[in-house]
Amino acid sequence: MNESLPTFSIITVTYNAEATIGVTLQSVQQQTYKNIEHIIIDGASKDNTIYILEKGKNANTIIISEPDKGLYDAMNKGIHLAKGTYLCFLNAGDTFHESDTLEKIVKDLHDKKELPDILYGQTAIVDAERHFLHMRHHSAPEVLTWKSFQQGMLVCHQAFILKRSLAEPYNLQYKYSSDFDWCIRMMKKAGIISNTHLTLIDYLEEGMTTSHHKASLMERLQIMAKYYGWCTTIVMHLWFVIRLLK
Repeated sequence: MNESLPTFSIITVTYNAEATIGVTLQSVQQQTYKNIEHIIIDGASKDNTIYILEKGKNANTIIISEPDKGLYDAMNKGIHLAKGTYLCFLNAGDTFHESDTLEKIVKDLHDKKELPDILYGQTAIVDAERHFLHMRHHSAPEVLTWKSFQQGMLVCHQAFILKRSLAEPYNLQYKYSSDFDWCIRMMKKAGIISNTHLTLIDYLEEGMTTSHHKASLMERLQIMAKYYGWCTTIVMHLWFVIRLLK
């Protein structure tokens, strides 16, 4: 690695992901910017995930496979292992939008006096065949602050790139929406938050489990109330408060 340039620790959490991990592994390895490490935290998969990873890994791939306490516990393991300037979380099935996505980000950083604490961008939704479906429902705002998430998670977690020196663990109290809480906490302590004005991620559209969806919405409501107050949260999200009560 060229230590004079920023490095990226790309963290991927897997469990029985044989159908989707290959495209993610390939996307990371095809990045034209090579100052990267790919940390894969697997929860002791019982399918062919580890075989695919071992067969496709390169010198910059770190694979850990062991039981964990869930998604966010695995992400915390990835943060602990990371050595890069920036952290980027890429789920199995998700990819960088283009092969030169990271190179474009770094090229833009050359014009900045200091490295931003957070980099963010847009997210495209794709199907299993990698066909573009639509842009993410929430569009990343021109200017992002911790108060922006009063309106919901305006930036996809995968398109939210954090300087590692600021990183804190995910709160394991939340099973489904700890990334929402984490992003707000990181923005509250950040100095410079920079819009890359790029589509960063192709996000794999997946069917949402109804039971988990409701639990996730309830957690988000609690997180919003914690940071913005119950009154503001209920007024701004009356539509899904009513839906939850139903």
